[in-house]
Amino acid sequence: MATLSGKTLLITGASRGIGLAIALRAARDGANVAVLAKTAEDNPKLPGTIHSAAAEIEKAGGKALPIQCDIRFEDQIEAAVAATVAKFGGIDICVNNASAISLSTLDKTDLKRVDLMFQINARGTLVTTKACLPHLRKAANPHVLMLSPPLDMNPRWFSGNVAYSIAKYGMSLAVLGLADELSKDGIAVNALWPRTTIATSAINNLLGGDMVMRMSRKPEILADAAHLIFTQPSKSFTGRFVIDDTFLHETGGVTDFEGYRVDKNMELAPDFFVPAGIPPPPGVVVAKRGLR
Repeated sequence: MATLSGKTLLITGASRGIGLAIALRAARDGANVAVLAKTAEDNPKLPGTIHSAAAEIEKAGGKALPIQCDIRFEDQIEAAVAATVAKFGGIDICVNNASAISLSTLDKTDLKRVDLMFQINARGTLVTTKACLPHLRKAANPHVLMLSPPLDMNPRWFSGNVAYSIAKYGMSLAVLGLADELSKDGIAVNALWPRTTIATSAINNLLGGDMVMRMSRKPEILADAAHLIFTQPSKSFTGRFVIDDTFLHETGGVTDFEGYRVDKNMELAPDFFVPAGIPPPPGVVVAKRGLR
């Protein structure tokens, strides 16, 4: 089985949730992980810091470098990349996971929140990827991954939360363009998105608390899908918009997804942005009506 042993990942938003899960999966292979996030001190309302994440990564078998970084600022990203290279000797994988979200109609969306979403989701992804490029070009099997959805231009994904959708789709448009732009360098650029809601602090705080959490899957499903992406040949596996369970089934041969569920007695809640044309794997049933 392909491994990430000795590979170096730079992951934004890696102090908790999906970013941390991806880091821990790589750590089990013996990978190096630069943990980029803003949170350096404990917050009882939002558990997880760069230091607690680093400790978990080390415990899982990897090596970690905690870096406090706000990806809205180019100098902080450049410093984080330089520190990663100084510590581990290079960068093999760039994971653009950090994201800001506000699910509100335009007239109820504060313009400061609009700016935040654009700066972190779209702009932050571009600046982070750009800073990593000189080092990715030197890597043996370089990958860039956006945690962003397929480009399904259905009005239902925009109406009611247009600012967030534009900012999030900005990450996916980066995949579309950069996969082609960087193909000459052999750098893979792909997107990964969950079919269902994922049990993270963001889901708990924004989308309904315990009920939605119980209808969700664990972040480990995205971690396993990301790991499978990173072990694909970068020169040929690029420009893909991957839905987690479909990819794990079709490429990884996974047939049992029950272990990813938070509560097997609850229906699975569908996430935003999943096109109707990408059906779930055999045996997977998702509620027809979810958050939208």
